[in-house]
Amino acid sequence: MKRFFAGMAAAILAAISLFPVKVNALSAEKSILIDGQTGRCLYENRADERSLIASTTKIMTALVVCEQCNVLDRVRIPKEAVGIEGSSMYLKEDEVLTVQELLYGMMLHSGNDAAMALAIYCGGTAEGFAELMNDKARALGMQGSHFENPHGLDSPGHYSTARDLAILTAYAMENPIFRQTVSTKQVKVGQRYLKNHNKLLWRIDGAEGVKTGYTKAAGRILVSSTCRDGRRLIAVTIHAPDDWNDHKQLIEKGYREYAVQRIVTKGDCLGNVEVVSGDAQTVSLCAREDFFYSLAAGENVTVQLPPCPFVYAPIFMGDYAGDGYILLDGTIIGRIPLYYSQTVLETA
Repeated sequence: MKRFFAGMAAAILAAISLFPVKVNALSAEKSILIDGQTGRCLYENRADERSLIASTTKIMTALVVCEQCNVLDRVRIPKEAVGIEGSSMYLKEDEVLTVQELLYGMMLHSGNDAAMALAIYCGGTAEGFAELMNDKARALGMQGSHFENPHGLDSPGHYSTARDLAILTAYAMENPIFRQTVSTKQVKVGQRYLKNHNKLLWRIDGAEGVKTGYTKAAGRILVSSTCRDGRRLIAVTIHAPDDWNDHKQLIEKGYREYAVQRIVTKGDCLGNVEVVSGDAQTVSLCAREDFFYSLAAGENVTVQLPPCPFVYAPIFMGDYAGDGYILLDGTIIGRIPLYYSQTVLETA
């Protein structure tokens, strides 16, 4: 799974020209729809332009916290986290809540104070936590992002792109704590009743939530995840006055016009290569893993084997035999490691 997401940015970039989903005019200035399972970009518009991202910043904040902290830990709220401008869960200094409760306050109620409390608890300082955020962004291949704070209040050096937010969210949704948190519709935290701001949870079949965002400068921003029959789609819109309907249109078309297909099955023999000076003339090259991809009707996929006309004996069953490339209409969309199907010994 880690290997898949480490390569997700490259996979999405490789598929830039391969998104036949057609949508009516969206209200969003920038947008993207990706398949969370395969990483394929199904639709995009200005998806690599840097933007203020407001509270969708908290996707990264929550992910880092989920990966580095125990959600049962109890956090004493520092004075630095009290009275943060913008949306709030109205924390009080020295109040004690669990990490999970603060995650609810941050992701459902968009509490900037909860984000700051978590950042200080996890990173020591807000600045130290921002370093953790940027480290994670680099690890995920988020090439157009830089984080300066945990909450998303406007700052010239704090930005991301629609594509990067999609990559981040696809990865984050594989974390069970993150996924459970953002999909919660409402919860009681002490005497506080928190309701998720993401209306898609009530409007779209399979909606899993994720995060809303708004500042006057950034406009309305929405990141959503939807899962149906095990297939997850991630949609991002930036500066979108009609974001709820934008997401509904993107998501429904994504499910309607694409289906995930198994292109290669682990163990499949994909071709043969000639063996020189061996006790067999050829050896088969087999796939070491499965390969799935989102395809629309009429799209053609082929497998290209390594450009090697022959190999010298001896070779041994199971040894690495190079990579096979998966092509969609002539464009590389992925690769599969290959292995030799049998041992071929050198002849005397």
